[in-house]
Amino acid sequence: MKLALVGATGLVGKEILVILEERKFPISDLILVASKKSCGQTISYLGKAHTIISLEDLLEKEVDLALFSAGGKVSQIWTPQLVAKGCKVIDNSSFWRMNKNYKLIVPEINGDKLTEKDMIISNPNCSTIQLVMALAPLHQKFKVKRVVVSTYQSITGSGVKAVKQLENEERGILGEMAYPHPIYQNVLPHCDTFEENGYTKEEMKLTNETKKILDEEIDVTATAVRVPVVGGHSESVNVMFENEFNLDDVHQSLRNMIGVEVVDNPLENKYPMPITAYKKDSVFVGRIRRDFTQKNTLNMWVVADNLRKGAATNTVQIAEYLLMKNYI
Repeated sequence: MKLALVGATGLVGKEILVILEERKFPISDLILVASKKSCGQTISYLGKAHTIISLEDLLEKEVDLALFSAGGKVSQIWTPQLVAKGCKVIDNSSFWRMNKNYKLIVPEINGDKLTEKDMIISNPNCSTIQLVMALAPLHQKFKVKRVVVSTYQSITGSGVKAVKQLENEERGILGEMAYPHPIYQNVLPHCDTFEENGYTKEEMKLTNETKKILDEEIDVTATAVRVPVVGGHSESVNVMFENEFNLDDVHQSLRNMIGVEVVDNPLENKYPMPITAYKKDSVFVGRIRRDFTQKNTLNMWVVADNLRKGAATNTVQIAEYLLMKNYI
C-alpha cells in the first residue's frame, strides 16, 4: 500500500498519522506532503523519519491512496491530477462533498454505498459526522422529520492559528487573530463565513450534508457556535420524528449503533463532555429526554472529538473499508 498524506503538518494530518499507527493500517510506502515551507522537514512514523515533499513531487510518484486534509483549494486542483494517475482519494475538505458525482461517507452509516469505481470519496464535516451518527439509528426506527441543532465547537476545528490565538489571549499576549473577536472567555456565534441567507457555511453544511447522508426529506436548521475548548465538539439536538417513540427504545437503538456510546445518568452527573471524549473515537450521547412541548420530539446532547471521529478517524475508517473490499 503506497499511501500519501496531503496536509501532514496540520492538526488533522497529525491525527491521521496517530490513527494509522494505532489501527496498524498496512502501509508499504508512506509519503508525507505539505506546503512548500514545510518541505524538507521530517516527521516520525513508526520510528522512521519521513521527509515532507511537495504536491509537485507527489505527482512524480506511484500512489495507491491519497488522504487529503489541506483545504478546498488544494483538493480542487490536485485530487483530479492524482485520480488521472489511478490513485484513489479520500478528501477531508468541503470541496467535493455536495457534488452529486461523489459520495459523502460515514462508514457505519453508508459505507456499503462505496464501489471499486469510486475514485474521490468525501469525508463529511466534523459537526455533521457526530450528528448523523446519533441520528442514523433513530431515523431507521422512528423516521426523523426535523432537526434543530446548536453546536458548541472547539477551536481546533479552525486549525493551528486558532489554538495559538487562545493560548496568546490566556497569557495576555497580542498576536495573530484567527477570529474577528477574542475567543478566550468568550463565545462566538460564528463558525465559517456568513452566507446571503444569514446562516454560516458551517450551519449550511449541517443541513446539506445530513440530507445527503441520511435522507433528503429531513429538515435541518442549525446555529454553529465557537467556544474556547481545545478539542471536542458538543451539540444540543432537538429531533422531531414521524412516529411515536419511548425512551427505552431510543436508548437501545443508540446503544446498538456501532461507534456510539450512551452516557446518560444525570442524577449521578454522568453525561457527555468534550473533556471525556478527548482522544476517543466514539460519538457520545446523553441528556436524552422527551421534548414535552412538541409531539414525537426528543432532546439529546451529542459530543465527539472533532479531530478524531470528526475528521481523522472517519478518514482512516473509509480507507479500511476500501481495503477490506479489495477496492484498493
